[in-house]
Amino acid sequence: MAKRKANTGTKVTLKEAKKAIRMKPNGWRRLTLSNMGITIFPQCIFQLTNMDELDLSRNQIQKIPESIGKLSSLRWLDLHSNKLESVPESIGKLVGLTYLNLCNNLLTSSGLPATLASLTNLTSLNLGLNKLDALLPTMVPQESLQELGLFDNLFTSLPDFVKSQRILTRVNIKRNPLLKVKEADEMETEKSDEEDGVYLVHESRLCSVCLRLCKDPGGKHLRDCVREKLEDKRSYSGLITPNSLAAVNQDVWRVKKLEHYQSFESNI
Repeated sequence: MAKRKANTGTKVTLKEAKKAIRMKPNGWRRLTLSNMGITIFPQCIFQLTNMDELDLSRNQIQKIPESIGKLSSLRWLDLHSNKLESVPESIGKLVGLTYLNLCNNLLTSSGLPATLASLTNLTSLNLGLNKLDALLPTMVPQESLQELGLFDNLFTSLPDFVKSQRILTRVNIKRNPLLKVKEADEMETEKSDEEDGVYLVHESRLCSVCLRLCKDPGGKHLRDCVREKLEDKRSYSGLITPNSLAAVNQDVWRVKKLEHYQSFESNI
């Protein structure tokens, strides 16, 4: 069935939203309003209080209303490839969220609320393709987050909590200025074959021999053990760049960034 596209500025009606809801095999109710030219967050969504998943990606939405906190049933929220400059504090009320995708927007570090740390069930957070240059540990849930997308931002140093967080196993930091800094090499990491991110191995996942060898990470046993621990890693498609068809509606979303990094690399 072909997806209907709304004209720019056209409001999504409650009837249209209800028709777009689909039941997934796991019983979750998913509302998909992706790539419809929506410019204003549809208010009718707040009358649908039993949604588990909401996809508003690839639109032209510039602002998330504070009332987003009323959607307490949400477990999965995708807002990638819009034109968001900030996220409201009320998002911290969505404590059931396990997945949040804010990739490919216009977010700055000051536009991220500290209430993100209240999302204590969040396992995947994608902040790639924004304008972030800092991320405080108070901005992320420390006990639940397993994967974090920070690619294509403005980080010059890796956030401190990334190195020490216990269960964070996947970080995508590709195409940030920090990748040219020695700090990236000082982490005990294992890169994927595609080099699309960094895998972090916490000491609790290493054997006793490896713990003793950590002061000498060049040892073959340590390398083999780390590799073995990562062979069964999951696929983190949510952290791959570019995320979906981002270029469809994002004005010159990569042109300047590509020119900047090509120039930077040529001068190294």
